[in-house]
Amino acid sequence: MKLQTKVGQLLMIGFDGTELSQELIAWLKEYQPGGIIVFSRNLVDRDQIAELTNSIQAQATQAPFLIAIDQEGGRVSRLPKGFTIFPPAAMVAACHSPDLAYQAAAVTAEELRAVGINMNMAPVLDVNSNPSNPIIGNRAFAEDPDEVCSMGEATIAGLHDHGVLACGKHFPGHGDTTTDSHKELPIANLSKERLERIELKPFRHAISRDLRAIMSAHVRYPALDDTAPATLSHAVMTTLLRQDLGFTGLSLSDDLEMHAIVDHFSIGNAAVRSLQAGVDLLLICNRLDRQTEAIEAIQRALSSGELSLQSIELSLARLSEIKQRFLSPYQPVDPLTLPRLVGGPSHLEVLHKIQTLSAKT
Repeated sequence: MKLQTKVGQLLMIGFDGTELSQELIAWLKEYQPGGIIVFSRNLVDRDQIAELTNSIQAQATQAPFLIAIDQEGGRVSRLPKGFTIFPPAAMVAACHSPDLAYQAAAVTAEELRAVGINMNMAPVLDVNSNPSNPIIGNRAFAEDPDEVCSMGEATIAGLHDHGVLACGKHFPGHGDTTTDSHKELPIANLSKERLERIELKPFRHAISRDLRAIMSAHVRYPALDDTAPATLSHAVMTTLLRQDLGFTGLSLSDDLEMHAIVDHFSIGNAAVRSLQAGVDLLLICNRLDRQTEAIEAIQRALSSGELSLQSIELSLARLSEIKQRFLSPYQPVDPLTLPRLVGGPSHLEVLHKIQTLSAKT
């Protein structure tokens, strides 16, 4: 693999439009990112999504792309009408049934996989411990870390057992903040003891139950690192996540174009610092110029010795292991299977059970 391709594999990118432009096709062929993330802006209906994911995979010259989505349920749902859309995590947890949480995740995975999406940026493993939090709220399963552990474990299993990679977020915990990292850099003034007792508990549990991907939080935790947000912190992304919690899977940054990052760092500097911190895969969800800037900055950092090729190779090995498990053998989507696999009666029955039970609590 050429060095440029190795660097490209460290990115997961987003794009505008419901089909691939010629400019994007050329970019994908030149840089070969490790993954693509899709949003509502890219998705119309099940047939269009299948055609889009097939066309994305047709550009892969290395292993197939990870194709990811934020399909948590509730207000963070990207899939269009016609899919089975579950309520937010808190409503699923209100059923007090890990089995139903598993079933919801299984249905979501079956429908994602049917249209060629192989990774879900879920579950949220944050503990909803601050009622003033503007961004987490009912995206979290509960205020009780043990409940988050139980529901998170069931959700991960439901996704994995049906061929979709789960990604727990937002490490080491975004539940007790009063600001939104999409808009500014939150600071969580929590002691190490408190972080261990509340925020880290669901992540530690999920790691012990086969969670293979974790997304960082763009939040600063002075008790862990008083200089950098978690995404850019070696103390958080390597010392805590790898050494203390024993995580051996794939670590991802949250979107580096969020204001918590770009208001303080150039995209190139943020990309290099994230990799230095121990992040494996960098999300840059919008602008092609910023995606190119990040790649060029990483290449310069490798040439200068600011980044080591050995650390990059470790990240690529983790990415390869994930792709081998969840994407191999790759098969294109068959559009003829979609009416049977998306939005069917058995899937809607699971949704109805959750709606009915949660309404009684």
